[in-house]
Amino acid sequence: MAAEPRLSKDVPAPDEIPDQDPRHPVDRTLPPFKMFTSGLQHVAAMYAGVVAPPMIVGPAVGLNARDTAFLMGASLFTAGIATLLQTIGFWKVGARLPFVNGVSFAGVTPMVAIGRERGAEGIAVIFGAIIVASVLGFVLTPYFSRLVRFFPPVVTGTVITLIGVSLLPVAFNWSQGGDPTADGYGSMRNIGMAGLTLLIVLVLRKVLRGFLQQIAILLGLVAGTVVAVPMNMTDFDAIKDAGLVGFPTPFHFGAPQFEIAAIISMCIVMLVCMTESTADMLALGKIVDRPADERVIEGGLRADTLGSAISPLFNGFMCSAFAQNIGLVAMTKVRSRFVVAAGGGILVLLGLCPVLASVIALVPLPVLGGAGIVLFGSVAASGIQTLATAALEKGENALIVAAAVGIGLIPIAAPEFYHAFPKDLLVVLDSGISTGCVVAIVLNLAFNHWGGKGSSGEGGRTGAGADAPAAPAPSSAPVARQRNR
Repeated sequence: MAAEPRLSKDVPAPDEIPDQDPRHPVDRTLPPFKMFTSGLQHVAAMYAGVVAPPMIVGPAVGLNARDTAFLMGASLFTAGIATLLQTIGFWKVGARLPFVNGVSFAGVTPMVAIGRERGAEGIAVIFGAIIVASVLGFVLTPYFSRLVRFFPPVVTGTVITLIGVSLLPVAFNWSQGGDPTADGYGSMRNIGMAGLTLLIVLVLRKVLRGFLQQIAILLGLVAGTVVAVPMNMTDFDAIKDAGLVGFPTPFHFGAPQFEIAAIISMCIVMLVCMTESTADMLALGKIVDRPADERVIEGGLRADTLGSAISPLFNGFMCSAFAQNIGLVAMTKVRSRFVVAAGGGILVLLGLCPVLASVIALVPLPVLGGAGIVLFGSVAASGIQTLATAALEKGENALIVAAAVGIGLIPIAAPEFYHAFPKDLLVVLDSGISTGCVVAIVLNLAFNHWGGKGSSGEGGRTGAGADAPAAPAPSSAPVARQRNR
């Protein structure tokens, strides 16, 4: 058997244990303290993305501040359950990769539309639609996972790059303050704090070694928050008002209600989430040197859909992959899925202990934005490295990438481009990842397969296990480069 490839030619991956441990680094464990702190770093990277959807949906459907806070805690709790399903898994459920799951942003717009027409009772309609869409998604998973054969390097590289680039506007928004209506949004103080945090993270990655280098993002977030305290950029009121224990009571907002229009809308969202999760699993498989084949993707999608089906029971929303955490895996080179499982356990605890959740919430958004630029940029860098293996000089592979990236960037570069289209279509069109993915797949089939042309170089090969070498993850100092989930 050939020696296992390292993430870098010069620096060994930190999870390559000196002894003769036969397990793949994905399946290895770390010492308890390193497991906890590395898991906490994943939670810090995703926290804002998890609580943002309930912060938007709650007030939009008429919930008061207390019920909205309840939704936020429930979202943390259900994100933890979904992450544990992905990383630990059981039976044929779970990708068993360092894969983080949380509330999907793709469902925010349709959920607001569903709830706004019905007021606070709309939450029950939303939950009913999510349950039905998730069960249908679970049933379709074995068929959907077969699409992996349509993801050769020219497609996966394009999609991974789009994932990273699509997330960057989220980091920029956080860097400005997060709320465009708030005073000081985009101020020099906010952007300066984001720049300082970015600088701290880069310096820590340069000067630290070993485990401390691996948690440079977490240390950068802590340092940025400490600097922000005397500048009155942190809000301690959340800690004062938070309770010690708070379990997300099942069906807190009443039994789920089932309406056909809402169900159709959330089924479309589920298909979008499954497409993006497939792309994310392919990206993560490249980074951790364990390519995501059809079986892995099938297990991952089962975890997505099962987690989403369970989520409304505890008052949570639809769950899907969090691409920003893929960037964290690429940057730190810590590939153990048990580290992410520890993060899932922390999320469950945060959902059960509001006061702990409020401590994480102390991190100002500009601080998170500065770190996010590095995280999301590392995903795009990984996509570019994958494209380097796609033989762009052969056939029309370069044209495939050009068209797919161009169309995928429309929602980012021109957010109002599709303003005249039906709202139901916007669920798909507003996702540059989904549109770019579909365009790349169709063009790859058209140029490299249909019409008897056959495979054309690397780009035409099908399946995650193509003969092309797996793209290495970004180096320890990745190129700085959501839409969130």
